[in-house]
Amino acid sequence: MKHRLSFLWAAFAFVALSVRSELLPLPQQISRSDEMFLCEEVDFRVPEEIKGMVTEWADEWQVKEKTNASRRFEVGWVTDIPEALRNKDEAYTLHVSQEHIRIEAITPEGVYRAMQTLRQLTERTERGVRVHGCRITDWPAFRIRGWMHDVGRSYISLEELKREIVLLSRYKINTFHWHLTENQAWRLESKRYPELNDSARMTRLPGKYYTQEEARELVDFCRKHFVTLIPEIDMPGHSAAFERAFGCSMQSEKGMNILKTLIDEACEVFDVPYLHIGTDEVEFTNPHFVPEMVAFVRARGKKVISWNPGWTYQPGEIDMTQLWSYRGKAQPGIPAIDSRFHYLNHFDTFGDIVALYNSRIYNEEHDSKDLAGVILGIWNDRVLPDERSIILQNSFYPNMLAIAERAWRGGGLEYFDRNGVILPDEHSEPFRAFADFERRMLWHKTHHFKGYPFPYVKQTHVKWTVTDAFPNGGDLSKAFPPEEQIQTTYEYKGKTYGTRTVTGSGIYLRHVWGDLVPALYEHPQENHTAYAYTWVYAPQEQDAGMWIEFQNYSRSEPDLPPRQGTWDNRQSSIRLNGKEIAPPVWTATHTGKSNEMMLGNENCVARAPVRVRLRKGWNHVFLKLPVGRFTTPEVRLVKWMFTVAFVTPDGEQALEGLIFSPEPK
Repeated sequence: MKHRLSFLWAAFAFVALSVRSELLPLPQQISRSDEMFLCEEVDFRVPEEIKGMVTEWADEWQVKEKTNASRRFEVGWVTDIPEALRNKDEAYTLHVSQEHIRIEAITPEGVYRAMQTLRQLTERTERGVRVHGCRITDWPAFRIRGWMHDVGRSYISLEELKREIVLLSRYKINTFHWHLTENQAWRLESKRYPELNDSARMTRLPGKYYTQEEARELVDFCRKHFVTLIPEIDMPGHSAAFERAFGCSMQSEKGMNILKTLIDEACEVFDVPYLHIGTDEVEFTNPHFVPEMVAFVRARGKKVISWNPGWTYQPGEIDMTQLWSYRGKAQPGIPAIDSRFHYLNHFDTFGDIVALYNSRIYNEEHDSKDLAGVILGIWNDRVLPDERSIILQNSFYPNMLAIAERAWRGGGLEYFDRNGVILPDEHSEPFRAFADFERRMLWHKTHHFKGYPFPYVKQTHVKWTVTDAFPNGGDLSKAFPPEEQIQTTYEYKGKTYGTRTVTGSGIYLRHVWGDLVPALYEHPQENHTAYAYTWVYAPQEQDAGMWIEFQNYSRSEPDLPPRQGTWDNRQSSIRLNGKEIAPPVWTATHTGKSNEMMLGNENCVARAPVRVRLRKGWNHVFLKLPVGRFTTPEVRLVKWMFTVAFVTPDGEQALEGLIFSPEPK
């Protein structure tokens, strides 16, 4: 096994260093050429049906078309790409030499995927526009690679959805799951029952919904970018908005008749292959409801997707299931979408992306007839200020780029169950793979995401020393030996407490999902206190920003904000060069839990970085990390964790030139 991993890493390193080393996702097969295709005048020889996507690339880079030019751009149809092991409809070959660019594919979708790779290979230099030489054969490991927005709770504008579709399709994401209905609101226009969209029926963002024309427009927009739109009308649960409008349950005879009319409308509006019917988190009172609704939708020419856990199906009774929570299980004979540990609304900024990138999809190398792929979800149970905050606080784009590569490439090293959210040793293959992904992702942040919320900076060079946890007996203010003197081991009440080195800007001591996802401590216990510290070398005295966080606030929990003058509700603290850093002034001050109380600046990326002054040479950062119960009256899911990142004062980039070390040398 060790030799096989070494071989795989060598192969990975070869791919990563070949051609344009910022490609994301990495192609399946790639070989390098030193040739360059100079885009001066080009003879385009492409089939009429895909000419638009080639013209779009040419217009973007201002490439001039000239018949019989010495340099050619060709697209050819083939009946097979033998090297492509699966999902051949999206497969392609791309050959770039000094004289020509040639794409071969079986379908227009394959050409579209090739064009996204070509876009990344193209660059503008002083000598003009050029494309790096290469030979690529590429195909996706999983046929579904997508994301979900819960717009039922929090409306997101059509403009923002289109922006995401454009950006993510460039990284070969191919599915958008549109969760349109919830307890808070029914966001799809009904011409037959306009009362369903009345502001009086909505408990959040009243009056915000999508017209049928807008829904059709988004379907067409997705189709143009080879993204499959999956609309979801959640039934029979999450249906309080329906009940407010009609005064009955969906599972009643009256409710089912109304719902069938609404389904008829939706099937006419959505020219797509699937309709998602929900079925999660509900008590079924009518045993005929789900089978009847599945049959009704199928009779209108749609395949049906349902959540698991939810209604229980046998093969043939449903077309696909989508797995949520750790209880979701794929069934033989029913294709499944893995969304189990993929809820971005619970993710922090730096730790969870490590697990996401390193983990295999449903613990499989690639898709199969019973495993279709993966969808990352954003559930906006908690109100956020605006749609930009939804993208920002869920670290949407960094996480989507991580799953874009994992779902296209396949593979991975675990299923959130080995290293979890903790980066392994820097000499290991998983660390090197993540570090290379991080490097490429940050290149794309700089070049393609300017002006977009992208709250991620380099963390693979950040080193911490973290102590074993000392028992505090429920006294969170209690002091322990690290507060007196820094050592490699500590003696306390006859026991020895060690230290360990860990890498990253966001460190979970215990994950929000407890033992389901490994964190730094193998067996974390309540009522303990840990310490973390590092030395930071600055090449000059300078102002810096710091992202600091001790509890990443989930966008799905009605947790209370910290009290003014504290970082959190468990007395965490941080010092820079011996001076305590004061917490910000919290914008939220409510004392009663509610999902309708808007998240303010609780999360570090939602506020300006703390302004600090670094001295030239070594600077010491010291954190005290107490924890009481893992569920408290203020916070239901306590994240025993910390986030510290040195950034530019505006928070846009990492602070360059810093060196992190367990000791000042």
